Amino acid sequence: MRISTVRYTVKQGLRNISRNKMFSIASIATMAACIFLFGVFYSIITNFQYLVEKAEESVAIVVFLDEDITKKQRENIEKKLSKREEVLEVKYVSADEAWEEFRKDYLGENSDLADGWTENPLEHSDNFEVYMKDVEKQAELVKYAEGIDGVRKVNKSELVADALTSVNMLIAYVSGAIILILLAVAIFLINNTVNMGITIRKEEIAIMKYIGAKDSFVRAPFVLEGVIIGVVGAAIPLVLLYFAYEKAINYILTKFTIFSTILNVDFLPASEVYKTLLPVGLLLGVGIGFVGSFFTIKKHLKA
Repeated sequence: MRISTVRYTVKQGLRNISRNKMFSIASIATMAACIFLFGVFYSIITNFQYLVEKAEESVAIVVFLDEDITKKQRENIEKKLSKREEVLEVKYVSADEAWEEFRKDYLGENSDLADGWTENPLEHSDNFEVYMKDVEKQAELVKYAEGIDGVRKVNKSELVADALTSVNMLIAYVSGAIILILLAVAIFLINNTVNMGITIRKEEIAIMKYIGAKDSFVRAPFVLEGVIIGVVGAAIPLVLLYFAYEKAINYILTKFTIFSTILNVDFLPASEVYKTLLPVGLLLGVGIGFVGSFFTIKKHLKA
């Protein structure tokens, strides 16, 4: 492409925006609102998924071992479980540790009541607590563990696993629907803006076509116009949201201390969220601007 052609494309693209100031500002504002809402929903969904993942990591299946199991057999079982792709951590709990944990969790300050037992009532409760990366694969892991020689029984958290799986699916459906709606609104508005520019320059386009201008030459300024609107409309909310996100997180943790003290909830920092949100947001802006303008001008050139 010649430099003169590039210069003409840029000049005409900027002129189109200038000619349709009100429509251009409206498109940028709407695009900004859409990207801002997308960013807000993305931040909420990402943090929610992060919290769900943390919850998944705390869900364990308990693999009880045979009473007469040897140390070598126990180590072999631990190796087999640790090698599984869905397993995050395997923790061995002896019968004595299980009894101490029981006294602490269920008797609390009255743990001295348990001193009446001369023997450990959980004497044959040696087990492995197996924590998972993906709770959806719990049933598969339980079936595998039950088939290992030396395993007496396996306790699973089926209710919690099902709940977390359902939450993950709900998040996926809701986020997908919201994104599609926002994309449709943004494309519609850019389509209208480009349409207005084409209407104003209808005679000029007809003359250019008459003297032999290629479709790509006529199309380029309008596509550039859409892309510029998309980039500006995406950049503004992404900058605003970055600073708003940090303030919102600090406000929530300060105002609602239950999150940090009792629930021990930790939110993702803005830098972590923006590793994905920044490139995706800008690409959405460019993509929406390109698609909205490209197909609009293509339709008019065929007419």
